[in-house]
Amino acid sequence: MSSILTNNGAMVALQTMRSINKNMASVQSEISTGKSVSSAKDNAAVWAISKVMESDVNGLKAISDSLSLGESTVAVAREAAETTTELLNQMKAKIVAAQEDNVDRAKIDADVTALKEQIGAVVGAAQFNGLNLVDGSTASTSVLASLDRSGTGVSASSITVNAQNLSTGGYTAKASFTGTDGVAADSADAFGFSLDGNGGTDDNGTIVIANPTYATGDKITLQLGEDSVSYTVTDEDVASTTPQDVIAVNLKNAIEATDLQVTVDYNSANAGTLVVTNDGADSLQVSGQFTNANSGGLGALAAIDVSTDSGAAAALGNIEGLIDTAINAAASFGSIEGRIETQSEFISNLGDSLKSGIGAMVDADMEETSARLQALQVQQQLGVQALSIANQAPQTLLSLFR
Repeated sequence: MSSILTNNGAMVALQTMRSINKNMASVQSEISTGKSVSSAKDNAAVWAISKVMESDVNGLKAISDSLSLGESTVAVAREAAETTTELLNQMKAKIVAAQEDNVDRAKIDADVTALKEQIGAVVGAAQFNGLNLVDGSTASTSVLASLDRSGTGVSASSITVNAQNLSTGGYTAKASFTGTDGVAADSADAFGFSLDGNGGTDDNGTIVIANPTYATGDKITLQLGEDSVSYTVTDEDVASTTPQDVIAVNLKNAIEATDLQVTVDYNSANAGTLVVTNDGADSLQVSGQFTNANSGGLGALAAIDVSTDSGAAAALGNIEGLIDTAINAAASFGSIEGRIETQSEFISNLGDSLKSGIGAMVDADMEETSARLQALQVQQQLGVQALSIANQAPQTLLSLFR
Protein backbone atom coordinates (compact mmCIF):
# COMPACT_ATOMS: atom_id res chain seq x y z
CA MET A 1 0.00 0.00 0.00
CA SER A 2 1.22 3.46 -0.94
CA SER A 3 0.52 6.54 1.21
CA ILE A 4 1.16 10.21 0.83
CA LEU A 5 0.93 10.66 4.62
CA THR A 6 3.53 8.12 5.72
CA ASN A 7 6.72 7.73 3.67
CA ASN A 8 8.41 4.71 5.23
CA GLY A 9 11.25 4.74 2.72
CA ALA A 10 12.12 8.35 3.55
CA MET A 11 12.08 7.61 7.29
CA VAL A 12 14.47 4.67 6.85
CA ALA A 13 16.72 6.81 4.67
CA LEU A 14 16.72 9.60 7.30
CA GLN A 15 17.62 7.18 10.08
CA THR A 16 20.47 5.84 7.99
CA MET A 17 21.67 9.38 7.24
CA ARG A 18 21.64 10.26 10.95
CA SER A 19 23.75 7.19 11.76
CA ILE A 20 26.18 7.97 8.95
CA ASN A 21 26.52 11.64 10.02
CA LYS A 22 27.07 10.59 13.65
CA ASN A 23 29.84 8.22 12.63
CA MET A 24 31.26 10.89 10.33
CA ALA A 25 31.40 13.36 13.25
CA SER A 26 33.20 10.74 15.38
CA VAL A 27 35.77 10.09 12.66
CA GLN A 28 36.34 13.81 12.12
CA SER A 29 36.89 14.23 15.87
CA GLU A 30 39.51 11.44 15.82
CA ILE A 31 41.23 13.08 12.88
CA SER A 32 41.30 16.54 14.51
CA THR A 33 42.35 15.38 18.00
CA GLY A 34 44.38 12.31 17.07
CA LYS A 35 42.55 10.42 19.82
CA SER A 36 39.89 7.78 19.75
CA VAL A 37 39.05 8.64 23.38
CA SER A 38 39.34 12.39 23.84
CA SER A 39 36.77 12.81 26.62
CA ALA A 40 34.97 10.77 29.24
CA LYS A 41 31.92 10.69 26.92
CA ASP A 42 33.82 8.58 24.38
CA ASN A 43 34.77 5.84 26.86
CA ALA A 44 34.53 6.68 30.55
CA ALA A 45 36.57 3.72 31.84
CA VAL A 46 39.46 4.08 29.37
CA TRP A 47 39.50 7.87 29.78
CA ALA A 48 39.72 7.56 33.60
CA ILE A 49 42.58 5.04 33.39
CA SER A 50 44.48 7.21 30.91
CA LYS A 51 44.17 10.30 33.13
CA VAL A 52 45.54 8.42 36.14
CA MET A 53 48.47 7.23 34.04
CA GLU A 54 49.06 10.76 32.71
CA SER A 55 49.26 12.06 36.28
CA ASP A 56 51.86 9.37 37.02
CA VAL A 57 53.88 10.48 33.97
CA ASN A 58 53.87 14.08 35.25
CA GLY A 59 54.99 12.81 38.64
CA LEU A 60 57.84 10.88 37.03
CA LYS A 61 59.07 14.10 35.42
CA ALA A 62 59.40 15.67 38.89
CA ILE A 63 61.14 12.52 40.15
CA SER A 64 63.57 12.68 37.23
CA ASP A 65 64.46 16.26 38.20
CA SER A 66 64.94 15.20 41.82
CA LEU A 67 67.22 12.34 40.79
CA SER A 68 69.27 14.66 38.58
CA LEU A 69 69.69 17.08 41.48
CA GLY A 70 70.61 14.26 43.87
CA GLU A 71 73.07 12.73 41.41
CA SER A 72 74.81 16.08 40.94
CA THR A 73 75.01 16.62 44.71
CA VAL A 74 76.54 13.19 45.28
CA ALA A 75 78.90 13.63 42.33
CA VAL A 76 80.27 16.82 43.91
CA ALA A 77 80.77 15.02 47.24
CA ARG A 78 82.46 12.06 45.51
CA GLU A 79 84.80 14.38 43.63
CA ALA A 80 85.68 16.11 46.90
CA ALA A 81 86.40 12.75 48.58
CA GLU A 82 88.58 11.61 45.68
CA THR A 83 90.46 14.91 45.64
CA THR A 84 90.95 14.68 49.41
CA THR A 85 92.32 11.16 48.97
CA GLU A 86 94.82 12.41 46.42
CA LEU A 87 95.89 15.28 48.69
CA LEU A 88 96.33 12.90 51.61
CA ASN A 89 98.49 10.66 49.45
CA GLN A 90 100.65 13.68 48.63
CA MET A 91 100.81 14.46 52.34
CA LYS A 92 101.87 10.87 53.06
CA ALA A 93 104.80 11.29 50.67
CA LYS A 94 105.86 14.41 52.59
CA ILE A 95 105.51 12.61 55.92
CA VAL A 96 107.60 9.68 54.69
CA ALA A 97 110.28 12.11 53.54
CA ALA A 98 110.27 13.69 57.00
CA GLN A 99 111.32 10.39 58.57
CA GLU A 100 114.90 11.04 57.41
CA ASP A 101 117.23 12.88 59.77
CA ASN A 102 119.03 14.86 57.09
CA VAL A 103 116.01 16.85 55.80
CA ASP A 104 114.63 20.32 56.33
CA ARG A 105 111.59 19.40 58.37
CA ALA A 106 110.47 23.01 58.64
CA LYS A 107 109.97 23.24 54.88
CA ILE A 108 108.28 19.83 54.76
CA ASP A 109 106.00 20.88 57.60
CA ALA A 110 105.12 24.02 55.64
CA ASP A 111 104.13 21.84 52.67
CA VAL A 112 102.06 19.60 54.95
CA THR A 113 100.31 22.65 56.39
CA ALA A 114 99.52 23.89 52.89
CA LEU A 115 98.01 20.51 52.04
CA LYS A 116 95.93 20.64 55.23
CA GLU A 117 94.56 24.01 54.21
CA GLN A 118 93.82 22.77 50.70
CA ILE A 119 91.91 19.80 52.08
CA GLY A 120 89.89 22.19 54.23
CA ALA A 121 89.18 24.33 51.17
CA VAL A 122 88.05 21.33 49.12
CA VAL A 123 85.75 20.05 51.86
CA GLY A 124 84.30 23.50 52.47
CA ALA A 125 83.59 24.14 48.79
CA ALA A 126 82.03 20.73 48.04
CA GLN A 127 78.43 21.92 48.07
CA PHE A 128 75.71 21.76 45.44
CA ASN A 129 72.65 23.95 45.79
CA GLY A 130 73.68 24.71 49.37
CA LEU A 131 74.01 21.08 50.49
CA ASN A 132 77.44 19.82 51.56
CA LEU A 133 77.74 16.09 52.25
CA VAL A 134 81.36 16.09 53.42
CA ASP A 135 81.74 18.96 55.89
CA GLY A 136 79.81 17.40 58.77
CA SER A 137 76.91 19.86 58.53
CA THR A 138 74.39 17.10 57.76
CA ALA A 139 74.06 13.43 58.61
CA SER A 140 72.08 12.32 55.56
CA THR A 141 69.74 13.47 52.85
CA SER A 142 66.95 11.81 50.87
CA VAL A 143 66.52 11.79 47.10
CA LEU A 144 62.97 11.23 45.81
CA ALA A 145 63.25 8.05 43.72
CA SER A 146 59.80 6.79 42.69
CA LEU A 147 56.04 6.85 43.09
CA ASP A 148 54.59 3.51 44.15
CA ARG A 149 50.92 3.01 43.27
CA SER A 150 48.90 0.31 44.97
CA GLY A 151 45.29 -0.48 45.71
CA THR A 152 45.38 1.76 48.77
CA GLY A 153 46.87 4.81 47.06
CA VAL A 154 50.19 6.31 46.06
CA SER A 155 53.32 6.55 48.18
CA ALA A 156 56.73 8.07 47.50
CA SER A 157 59.97 6.21 48.05
CA SER A 158 63.39 7.76 48.43
CA ILE A 159 67.06 6.86 48.26
CA THR A 160 68.91 7.77 51.45
CA VAL A 161 72.35 9.28 50.95
CA ASN A 162 74.54 9.06 54.06
CA ALA A 163 76.92 12.00 54.44
CA GLN A 164 80.62 11.38 55.08
CA ASN A 165 82.29 13.78 57.50
CA LEU A 166 85.66 14.74 56.03
CA SER A 167 85.98 18.00 57.92
CA THR A 168 89.10 18.76 59.89
CA GLY A 169 87.13 20.30 62.73
CA GLY A 170 83.66 21.06 63.95
CA TYR A 171 81.39 23.45 65.74
CA THR A 172 81.32 22.58 69.45
CA ALA A 173 79.99 24.92 72.10
CA LYS A 174 82.44 26.09 74.75
CA ALA A 175 79.81 28.22 76.49
CA SER A 176 82.19 31.02 77.53
CA PHE A 177 83.84 32.14 74.32
CA THR A 178 82.31 35.61 74.26
CA GLY A 179 82.61 38.94 72.57
CA THR A 180 80.89 42.25 73.19
CA ASP A 181 81.03 45.81 71.86
CA GLY A 182 79.65 47.18 75.11
CA VAL A 183 76.07 47.13 73.84
CA ALA A 184 75.27 43.49 73.15
CA ALA A 185 77.06 40.28 74.01
CA ASP A 186 77.09 36.86 72.37
CA SER A 187 77.89 33.95 74.65
CA ALA A 188 78.66 30.71 72.84
CA ASP A 189 81.38 29.20 70.72
CA ALA A 190 80.78 31.87 68.07
CA PHE A 191 80.04 35.56 68.27
CA GLY A 192 79.93 38.72 66.20
CA PHE A 193 79.82 42.46 66.81
CA SER A 194 80.74 45.77 65.19
CA LEU A 195 83.16 48.44 66.39
CA ASP A 196 82.56 52.08 65.47
CA GLY A 197 85.20 54.08 63.65
CA ASN A 198 87.70 56.15 65.62
CA GLY A 199 85.83 58.50 67.92
CA GLY A 200 82.58 56.54 67.75
CA THR A 201 80.44 55.73 70.74
CA ASP A 202 81.45 52.07 70.77
CA ASP A 203 84.88 51.92 69.16
CA ASN A 204 86.20 49.21 71.50
CA GLY A 205 85.08 45.72 72.35
CA THR A 206 86.02 42.89 74.66
CA ILE A 207 86.85 39.30 73.74
CA VAL A 208 86.88 36.80 76.59
CA ILE A 209 88.32 33.30 76.21
CA ALA A 210 87.30 31.07 79.08
CA ASN A 211 89.01 27.94 80.38
CA PRO A 212 86.98 24.91 79.24
CA THR A 213 88.57 21.55 78.53
CA TYR A 214 90.68 22.05 75.43
CA ALA A 215 92.19 19.34 73.24
CA THR A 216 95.30 19.52 71.12
CA GLY A 217 94.33 20.89 67.73
CA ASP A 218 91.36 22.94 68.94
CA LYS A 219 91.33 26.24 67.11
CA ILE A 220 90.22 29.77 68.01
CA THR A 221 89.63 31.99 64.98
CA LEU A 222 88.93 35.73 64.92
CA GLN A 223 87.71 37.55 61.82
CA LEU A 224 88.38 41.31 61.87
CA GLY A 225 87.04 42.87 58.72
CA GLU A 226 88.84 41.15 55.83
CA ASP A 227 91.61 39.76 58.05
CA SER A 228 91.50 36.39 59.79
CA VAL A 229 93.75 35.42 62.69
CA SER A 230 93.77 32.18 64.62
CA TYR A 231 95.53 30.11 67.21
CA THR A 232 95.67 26.31 67.47
CA VAL A 233 95.89 24.72 70.91
CA THR A 234 99.10 22.72 71.54
CA ASP A 235 100.04 19.94 73.95
CA GLU A 236 101.69 22.52 76.21
CA ASP A 237 98.50 24.57 76.31
CA VAL A 238 96.46 21.54 77.33
CA ALA A 239 98.91 20.88 80.18
CA SER A 240 98.72 24.52 81.30
CA THR A 241 96.43 25.54 84.13
CA THR A 242 95.34 28.68 82.25
CA PRO A 243 95.35 27.92 78.50
CA GLN A 244 93.06 30.91 77.95
CA ASP A 245 95.96 33.24 78.80
CA VAL A 246 98.21 31.61 76.19
CA ILE A 247 95.47 31.72 73.58
CA ALA A 248 94.66 35.36 74.32
CA VAL A 249 98.30 36.45 74.10
CA ASN A 250 98.87 34.60 70.84
CA LEU A 251 95.71 36.05 69.33
CA LYS A 252 96.87 39.51 70.44
CA ASN A 253 100.19 38.98 68.64
CA ALA A 254 98.42 37.71 65.53
CA ILE A 255 96.10 40.73 65.40
CA GLU A 256 99.00 43.12 65.84
CA ALA A 257 100.84 41.41 62.98
CA THR A 258 98.09 42.48 60.53
CA ASP A 259 97.80 45.89 58.87
CA LEU A 260 94.59 46.67 60.73
CA GLN A 261 94.32 50.02 62.47
CA VAL A 262 93.48 48.55 65.86
CA THR A 263 94.91 48.56 69.34
CA VAL A 264 94.83 45.33 71.33
CA ASP A 265 95.33 45.32 75.09
CA TYR A 266 95.60 42.19 77.22
CA ASN A 267 93.74 42.61 80.47
CA SER A 268 95.96 40.76 82.94
CA ALA A 269 93.43 41.33 85.72
CA ASN A 270 90.90 39.13 83.88
CA ALA A 271 92.30 35.89 82.45
CA GLY A 272 91.86 35.41 78.72
CA THR A 273 90.50 38.92 78.12
CA LEU A 274 91.43 41.12 75.16
CA VAL A 275 90.26 44.69 74.60
CA VAL A 276 90.22 45.62 70.90
CA THR A 277 89.95 49.30 69.95
CA ASN A 278 89.20 50.39 66.39
CA ASP A 279 91.57 53.24 65.51
CA GLY A 280 90.39 53.47 61.89
CA ALA A 281 87.80 55.79 60.42
CA ASP A 282 85.46 53.00 59.25
CA SER A 283 83.48 50.60 61.37
CA LEU A 284 85.01 47.16 61.87
CA GLN A 285 83.12 43.86 61.94
CA VAL A 286 84.54 41.39 64.47
CA SER A 287 83.54 37.74 64.78
CA GLY A 288 84.94 34.67 66.47
CA GLN A 289 84.57 30.90 66.15
CA PHE A 290 85.81 27.85 68.01
CA THR A 291 86.68 24.70 66.04
CA ASN A 292 86.93 21.32 67.70
CA ALA A 293 89.84 19.39 66.16
CA ASN A 294 88.42 15.95 66.81
CA SER A 295 84.82 16.35 65.68
CA GLY A 296 85.48 15.81 61.95
CA GLY A 297 86.37 12.60 60.16
CA LEU A 298 89.75 14.13 59.37
CA GLY A 299 90.10 15.85 62.72
CA ALA A 300 93.43 14.15 63.35
CA LEU A 301 94.91 16.30 60.56
CA ALA A 302 95.15 19.19 62.98
CA ALA A 303 97.62 17.28 65.17
CA ILE A 304 99.96 16.29 62.30
CA ASP A 305 103.26 18.08 62.75
CA VAL A 306 106.45 16.83 61.10
CA SER A 307 108.73 19.54 62.43
CA THR A 308 110.08 17.12 65.10
CA ASP A 309 111.22 13.49 65.17
CA SER A 310 108.35 12.41 67.40
CA GLY A 311 105.82 14.40 65.38
CA ALA A 312 106.98 12.87 62.10
CA ALA A 313 106.77 9.36 63.56
CA ALA A 314 103.27 9.96 64.93
CA ALA A 315 102.14 11.49 61.64
CA LEU A 316 103.17 8.40 59.71
CA GLY A 317 100.81 6.32 61.84
CA ASN A 318 97.93 8.78 61.63
CA ILE A 319 98.00 9.39 57.88
CA GLU A 320 97.00 5.81 57.00
CA GLY A 321 93.78 6.08 58.97
CA LEU A 322 92.98 9.42 57.34
CA ILE A 323 93.55 7.99 53.86
CA ASP A 324 91.28 5.04 54.65
CA THR A 325 88.57 7.45 55.83
CA ALA A 326 88.74 9.44 52.59
CA ILE A 327 88.80 6.29 50.42
CA ASN A 328 85.78 4.84 52.22
CA ALA A 329 83.90 8.11 51.78
CA ALA A 330 84.65 8.20 48.03
CA ALA A 331 83.60 4.56 47.65
CA SER A 332 80.36 5.19 49.51
CA PHE A 333 79.48 8.17 47.34
CA GLY A 334 80.44 6.28 44.19
CA SER A 335 78.15 3.40 45.10
CA ILE A 336 75.15 5.60 45.84
CA GLU A 337 75.80 7.72 42.74
CA GLY A 338 75.66 4.57 40.61
CA ARG A 339 72.37 3.60 42.24
CA ILE A 340 70.86 7.01 41.59
CA GLU A 341 72.02 6.89 37.96
CA THR A 342 70.40 3.46 37.50
CA GLN A 343 67.16 4.68 39.08
CA SER A 344 67.18 7.74 36.84
CA GLU A 345 67.48 5.57 33.72
CA PHE A 346 64.67 3.33 35.00
CA ILE A 347 62.38 6.31 35.64
CA SER A 348 63.07 7.60 32.14
CA ASN A 349 62.24 4.22 30.59
CA LEU A 350 59.19 3.82 32.82
CA GLY A 351 57.86 7.20 31.69
CA ASP A 352 58.26 6.17 28.05
CA SER A 353 56.45 2.89 28.71
CA LEU A 354 53.55 4.67 30.40
CA LYS A 355 53.26 7.12 27.52
CA SER A 356 53.21 4.20 25.09
CA GLY A 357 50.49 2.50 27.13
CA ILE A 358 48.38 5.65 27.23
CA GLY A 359 48.75 6.03 23.49
CA ALA A 360 47.65 2.45 22.90
CA MET A 361 44.44 3.14 24.85
CA VAL A 362 43.39 6.56 23.61
CA ASP A 363 45.25 7.36 20.38
CA ALA A 364 43.39 6.97 17.10
CA ASP A 365 44.52 4.41 14.51
CA MET A 366 44.94 6.84 11.63
CA GLU A 367 45.09 4.12 8.94
CA GLU A 368 41.80 2.67 10.16
CA THR A 369 40.33 6.14 10.57
CA SER A 370 41.25 7.04 7.00
CA ALA A 371 39.57 3.90 5.68
CA ARG A 372 36.46 4.56 7.75
CA LEU A 373 36.32 8.14 6.48
CA GLN A 374 36.39 6.97 2.87
CA ALA A 375 33.65 4.40 3.53
CA LEU A 376 31.45 6.89 5.38
CA GLN A 377 31.80 9.45 2.61
CA VAL A 378 30.52 6.84 0.10
CA GLN A 379 27.72 5.84 2.48
CA GLN A 380 26.80 9.48 2.92
CA GLN A 381 26.53 10.01 -0.84
CA LEU A 382 24.44 6.87 -1.22
CA GLY A 383 22.27 7.90 1.70
CA VAL A 384 21.56 11.24 0.04
CA GLN A 385 20.59 9.41 -3.18
CA ALA A 386 18.35 6.98 -1.25
CA LEU A 387 16.60 9.83 0.55
CA SER A 388 16.11 11.66 -2.73
CA ILE A 389 14.52 8.56 -4.29
CA ALA A 390 12.30 8.02 -1.25
CA ASN A 391 11.12 11.64 -1.36
CA GLN A 392 10.16 11.25 -5.04
CA ALA A 393 7.94 8.21 -4.36
CA PRO A 394 4.76 10.23 -3.51
CA GLN A 395 5.11 12.09 -6.79
CA THR A 396 4.44 8.86 -8.69
CA LEU A 397 1.01 8.66 -7.07
CA LEU A 398 -0.13 11.70 -9.05
CA SER A 399 -0.12 9.61 -12.24
CA LEU A 400 -2.94 7.50 -10.78
CA PHE A 401 -5.23 10.57 -10.77
CA ARG A 402 -4.66 11.72 -14.34
